[in-house]
Amino acid sequence: MEHGDTIAAIATASGRGAVGIVRVSGPHTAAIAREMLGCLPLPRHATLLPFMVAGGVPLDEGLALWFPAPHSYTAEDVLELQGHGCAVVLQQLLERTLALGARLARPGEFSERAFLNGRLDLTQAEAVADLIDASSTQAARAALRSLQGVFSKRLEALVSELTELRVYIEAALDFPDEEIDWLSESTVTQRLTNLQAHMTTLCSDASQGVLLREGITVVVAGRPNVGKSSLFNRLAEREVAIVTDIPGTTRDVLRETLHLDGIPLCLSDTAGLRSTNDPVEREGVRRAYRETAEADHILLVVEDMVGIGPEEQAILAEFPVGSVITVVRNKADLSGRPVGLSEGLLGTEVTLSATTGEGLSDLMAHLQGVAGYSTSEAGEFSARRRHLEALRQAERHLSTALATLAARSPELLAEELRLAQDHIGEITGAVTTEDLLGKIFGSFCIGK
Repeated sequence: MEHGDTIAAIATASGRGAVGIVRVSGPHTAAIAREMLGCLPLPRHATLLPFMVAGGVPLDEGLALWFPAPHSYTAEDVLELQGHGCAVVLQQLLERTLALGARLARPGEFSERAFLNGRLDLTQAEAVADLIDASSTQAARAALRSLQGVFSKRLEALVSELTELRVYIEAALDFPDEEIDWLSESTVTQRLTNLQAHMTTLCSDASQGVLLREGITVVVAGRPNVGKSSLFNRLAEREVAIVTDIPGTTRDVLRETLHLDGIPLCLSDTAGLRSTNDPVEREGVRRAYRETAEADHILLVVEDMVGIGPEEQAILAEFPVGSVITVVRNKADLSGRPVGLSEGLLGTEVTLSATTGEGLSDLMAHLQGVAGYSTSEAGEFSARRRHLEALRQAERHLSTALATLAARSPELLAEELRLAQDHIGEITGAVTTEDLLGKIFGSFCIGK
């Protein structure tokens, strides 16, 4: 795809740094390079040159990298000026490129051009942003695998299987007078069954990718003085929440992000849940219940010697229907009960002591299991919720296709297969809209 305009942006993070980069891409890049450098550097060679502004006045000196099309990130002519990380100098270099005919790039526009020019598919382009935002080694590794095309190749293999089957089925529609009963052959059923199995595996692997990228949200809830803030501090491994013997100390929601073997865990400490006439505490209780409504998982903290009493029953009645809850029996150091996992009325219970830290590892292991994360690297790649939803939609159409096959309706079967393929195309960008592209690339850095 040819773009008539040239874009430019500062590609390094704002603030003071050792190195700063200005990136330019588009048809006028060569002319801009000659004006600012006095020459066109050798392609793909780092060349030490002065960077000049108006009148040929040197402003900085650094490495110039010239990537002629189509062998560049965007598949267009690209220039990178790698100088010193002075914000003032970088801004002046950027303004010089704009004066020479470039315009300021939109957020993510370099990656958007890479996608539109066929250098990356949509999953790879999104993986660029995921790699930049990765908050753990596992997440970074998964994003890199997606950028290298691991996810894309899995999708391509699925589309290839779907296409072959569609050709086979649509032959039955194109030649209805043939005596051969195409749909009675076991090969169609077998192919559909294999497709569904591959889709299920890919959905499972994609859900792992979503977990690595987004993690889970966990809320610590319960009545006052059961040790919620002590548990929160112990999990956060620092004194975040104020801990006192006075009921209702915590009024607002406190948040901390930690990692469970690479999974981001967004932890929230909340106000003690009880009826109160104090307007400030009442607002804290309201916010606490709002957090539970948005959480993936709730840790209901109770005193081990008390268990689930009438106050806890009242709290449970206020939780959203379908909430995933783990009962944490705290203060095992006072009750003398052995720490660890057990089964209770609400499912798994964890007995521990937030004061001593005993039993904490059992809770962490339990949360990792609840999240559903597997440490296997076999199918590890970065994924997003939109990818997972598209895969699940495709999986539903394949299930309908199997039912349609039993009803011996080749027209409906062919349509279900087409719809399944369209949903997969939404992931890679083979089927897309400007609206979707705007949302995806609008979340990128300006220089990327």
